[in-house]
Amino acid sequence: MNSPLSRLHCLHHEEDTQRLAADVAAQARRGDVILLSGEIGAGKSVFARAFIRARLDAPGEDVPSPTFTIVQTYADPRGDIWHMDLYRLTNSDEVYELGIEEAFETGICLIEWPDRLGADSPADALQIEMQAGPEQHTAMITATANWTERLGWTG
Repeated sequence: MNSPLSRLHCLHHEEDTQRLAADVAAQARRGDVILLSGEIGAGKSVFARAFIRARLDAPGEDVPSPTFTIVQTYADPRGDIWHMDLYRLTNSDEVYELGIEEAFETGICLIEWPDRLGADSPADALQIEMQAGPEQHTAMITATANWTERLGWTG
């Protein structure tokens, strides 16, 4: 198995985050899991909203944060989108009450605060570590072989 590759993306403006999210959304397919890590204010929700809007080709789509509902789903014939914010979970066992196994198999999952998954984090998930900085935000994307090919990355 090939080692994952990582790429750093500098995000000077919110539009840069939105463009990156749209690029990832264009390559996502049923069964994909995208893990969005980073502190509050790093851009996870901006990325998720832009991903969902791009995927649905609905720029005006209302995409509320699932901070309190924990899960929001969006119908997409190419694979329903499950947007999860696991911040409020206190135990990794709680994720199974959300139907996460079904989401992993049949949907496209965007998961904020993926550390709450514990050892149940899918090995082939696309990992996006977001950080806020004084001049720009960054997104470190770590991709396994199934993602590097779709993203057009080479060694």
